Amino acid sequence: MNLPVDHIRLLFGLKLRQLRLDKGLSVSELAQRSSLSVSYVTEIEKGRKYPKADKISALANAMEVDYDTLVSLKLSKKLEPISDLLRSKFLTEIPLELFGIDPSDLLELLAEAPAKVSAMIRTFMDIALSYNMSVERLYLTMLRSYQEMHDNYFPDIEADADRFLAEFVPMPHQPVTEALLINLLKTRYTIRIEQFDPLTQPELVALRSVYRPTQHVLHLNAGLSAEQRVFILAREVGFQFMALKNRPYSYSWVEAESFEQILNNYKASYFAGAILIRRADIVDKLSALFSRETWNNDDFLQLIKDFDATPERFFYRLSNVLPSQFGIDQLFFYRFNHTPGQTTFQLTKEMHLSRQQGGPRGIMDEHFCRRWIAWTILQELQFLQQNKGFDGTLCRAQISEYADSGQQYLIISVAHPFQAVGHQNISVSMCFTVNDALKSKMKFLSASPKNSSDSEISFRLVNEACERCGIFDCRERVAAPIVLQKKRQFADMKKAMESLR
Repeated sequence: MNLPVDHIRLLFGLKLRQLRLDKGLSVSELAQRSSLSVSYVTEIEKGRKYPKADKISALANAMEVDYDTLVSLKLSKKLEPISDLLRSKFLTEIPLELFGIDPSDLLELLAEAPAKVSAMIRTFMDIALSYNMSVERLYLTMLRSYQEMHDNYFPDIEADADRFLAEFVPMPHQPVTEALLINLLKTRYTIRIEQFDPLTQPELVALRSVYRPTQHVLHLNAGLSAEQRVFILAREVGFQFMALKNRPYSYSWVEAESFEQILNNYKASYFAGAILIRRADIVDKLSALFSRETWNNDDFLQLIKDFDATPERFFYRLSNVLPSQFGIDQLFFYRFNHTPGQTTFQLTKEMHLSRQQGGPRGIMDEHFCRRWIAWTILQELQFLQQNKGFDGTLCRAQISEYADSGQQYLIISVAHPFQAVGHQNISVSMCFTVNDALKSKMKFLSASPKNSSDSEISFRLVNEACERCGIFDCRERVAAPIVLQKKRQFADMKKAMESLR
């Protein structure tokens, strides 16, 4: 694998520095022995300069090593993790500037404290291996951090969406239709649209679309709902309209070759959400919703239907506009999948626009608290499907109060059958930190569900995991509070130790 020139300079500098330290030489001693200036040796060790052959020979002779040993890119065991990092795609493919990191600053850090940074890198790699973290999962985790840094609101993509709407759908409140999207793809971008049947090609059942760039063909899953199909078409228009060339070619399962592909996939999806749910329209409807005295679950479902959106797409659009347009930035998003009849729930997507914990959290080898609305709504949907023949969508709202801290969260959850995978249900939930600022914006929160008998917002005491929970009369408990018990035993032991003094 060919390394960038700056990485080769850094590797040489790190190796030179390590050899000098192993020989017990100071920078000035090495400079004197090799007839070079102290500043020049320092520049080499920091990866800023790469010496010419005669100077490399002088440095090798000064440290009594041969020329080939010094120029070899093989590092000592102490520096192997840094070598692995530089040889990986991390520094070359991830646009560090997106996270406010100057790549030269990172290289400087590696050069200044290589042993400490090496140990840190080794730790991160070991953690990734312990959690079986794939490259795709690492990229998606980084993307989520990027979204959270910007409150999931990107004015440049919003501007592209506005420019598209002004050109192709200039009338206010006029929806972007499937017919318009198909026409644009066919005539403006010369893309042919074909369908594949997941019944005859079961290997493709998890895919919603496949794009083949050489043939200019977009293949759509024939089992998609109308809302899903429109979103896929709008997303493809986004790739073309914003000229995003480096991209994945499948959806919703994505095999990523680089972080840029994951980022461009997100940009196209954001664009699709922005043209299908206009910012001005959703702001108007949310303003009306927040000014109401009471909450109504059916009215919220109707709001989603008004935009011809899936619940997940609607919630994602909410996460774009609530921080930027309403100043509501303490929010979280969760998606859970559940197979009726099973007792397990899979957290398949999450996003936090706050550092606080505002919803169910998976703790390794522990059990989620089963009182959160994200699960109870799935259990209710399962019951209605099995006993009432229900095949629709549910909406429920809950104030969840942590039993330990008393912090409250408003959670709005929607559950429905997940069509892409047979016999599964899905719940998507938006979670808000309840504070004075939120109450001032959402009028219906002025009535406490704790004391209201007719409110459609329920109230539950919750916790993170059964193993940590002190609600001992909980009917939903699925595991003993062993972590809490150990914590209390440790506290008792410390108290007893104090008494010995």
